[in-house]
Amino acid sequence: MRPDYRTRFAPSPTGLLHLGHAFSAFTAWDRAQAAGGQFLLRIEDIDVPRCRPEYEAAIDEDLRWLGLNWPPPLRQSERLPVYRAAVMRLAARGLVYPCRCTRSDIRAALSAPQEGVVGPDGPVYPGLCRGRSMAEAGPTDALRLDMAKAVRLLGNAGFQENGPDHAGWHRLDPERLIAEVGDVVLARRDIGTSYHIAVVIDDAKQGITEVVRGADLFSATPIHRVLQAALELPIPRYCHHRLIRDDNGKRLAKRDDSRAVRVYRNDGATPADIRRMVGL
Repeated sequence: MRPDYRTRFAPSPTGLLHLGHAFSAFTAWDRAQAAGGQFLLRIEDIDVPRCRPEYEAAIDEDLRWLGLNWPPPLRQSERLPVYRAAVMRLAARGLVYPCRCTRSDIRAALSAPQEGVVGPDGPVYPGLCRGRSMAEAGPTDALRLDMAKAVRLLGNAGFQENGPDHAGWHRLDPERLIAEVGDVVLARRDIGTSYHIAVVIDDAKQGITEVVRGADLFSATPIHRVLQAALELPIPRYCHHRLIRDDNGKRLAKRDDSRAVRVYRNDGATPADIRRMVGL
């Protein structure tokens, strides 16, 4: 028993929960129950234009129907100033620079033969604005992490993975982070923050001891460890679980309404049926 154990399920209210979400929520819930710990809910609604209150209400209703419960949830849309302050802390340490590049600017730079490495966020940024100071930042600039500077703070940092596919200790490789991840965006011009900065701030805020999430986010974990080191945040363990896929092997997405939890529910399925559908 680990009564100090805390994990979370963190959906975005941009659509109905599908079987993949149910599997992730069940996995986090089951690990919390087995540890005698706590299951928390986080509403990741920083993408305000795409988020809808009716979807948040549906998340609450569907999860409770599945048999889950939690304390009052944390909503990211209420914490934007906190994320901004964290980015400014990094900027004060010289780890952030403003980027005015458009997508076409980046595509043009990546057409060079030596460029075009793909990282967790897509093609690795070629560094066109690296070296610009925060004094030059404009209102439409994105803010990027200078990875080459940030990795100097890592030491022998790594993370413990408890998931089935990559279990064990993963030491971070600074050179690979620079070459294969690059200068990720921490504050977006349209939203004001990014998933990466918000998730590490909120995991610390909620006292998360093990992050349970899909295997598609395993490659983002080194980014999060860099940010935790730079912001001097607690280090959780990680458990990246398998993904639920359709008959063609494609990962389920919000647009897969035919596999939404409430469709099965309306057709007479029980929570136990949902568990069986996702292999639990």
